Amino acid sequence: MNKTEKLNLIEGNFSHEEARDILINIFSSKINFHELKNFSSNERVGKDCETAKKRIPELKSEIKRLEQILSEAKEKNKKLIISSEINISLSDE
Repeated sequence: MNKTEKLNLIEGNFSHEEARDILINIFSSKINFHELKNFSSNERVGKDCETAKKRIPELKSEIKRLEQILSEAKEKNKKLIISSEINISLSDE
C-alpha cells in the first residue's frame, strides 16, 4: 500500500432530498457505531469509551449544520455539489 490511499465515496450533484438521504445515513451510521462502541465498553469494563462519548455530540452537531444547509438548498431550489474522499494510511498505533 502507498503512504496514503484515497477512495472516492461521494461525487456528484444532488437534490436536497438525495443529499439528505445519503449524508444523514452516513452520519447516523457513525453515531450508531460510537453508541455501540460505548455500550460495549460499558458491558466489558464498566466505563464509557471516551472517544465515543466525545464523537457522538460532535456528529449530532454536524447533523444540525447539515440540516441548515439542506434547508437553504430547498428554499432556494438549488442542487448540492458533494464530494467526499476517504484517505487511508497505515499506522503503528
